[in-house]
Amino acid sequence: MNRFPTLALAGAAALALALGFNAAGTASAQMKEQTVTVGGAPMYPSKNIVQNAVNSKDHTTLVAAVKAAGLVDTLSSAGPFTVFAPTNAAFAKLPAGTVDTLLKPENKDKLTKILTCHVVAANAMSSAISKMIKDDGGAHPVKTVGGCTYTAKMKGDKIVLVDGKGQEAAVTIGNVKQSNGVIHVIDTVLLPG
Repeated sequence: MNRFPTLALAGAAALALALGFNAAGTASAQMKEQTVTVGGAPMYPSKNIVQNAVNSKDHTTLVAAVKAAGLVDTLSSAGPFTVFAPTNAAFAKLPAGTVDTLLKPENKDKLTKILTCHVVAANAMSSAISKMIKDDGGAHPVKTVGGCTYTAKMKGDKIVLVDGKGQEAAVTIGNVKQSNGVIHVIDTVLLPG
């Protein structure tokens, strides 16, 4: 009687059992994380900005823009980054045809500039931003990786960013922790001056 097939089956069963426990352990660890729901999906602090953003139904335009600009690898890297993430509704406020025009390959540089002007090279939670606003007498300059400087201020209990065109973008969901930084959801696309 050949015992090799029996041993092989036992080994395969043990491997499957081990993999099953590993997958369950990962799922269990994610379930224990403090998540914030954005666009109908939980945002896991153990995942990076891109891994979480792709699951938000409210950020499909932003994700398409990040892909078109070639920024997926950058926003998946170690960071830290603070991303002020405009929703689909924020993009819809732009003049008709603007998003389609920006997504064209010939407009990649302009799109990249706009997107990187939504990113700060730091892990800035709302409490830190609020403190900087207070310490600076009600208005704090926010310097982005795209070279834009916006003004952060408080409007009631909300953080608001004023862009180069004088538009205000309010943080609607703050402190969405990521493995490589934090996302603050905003209701208006920030534009360079």
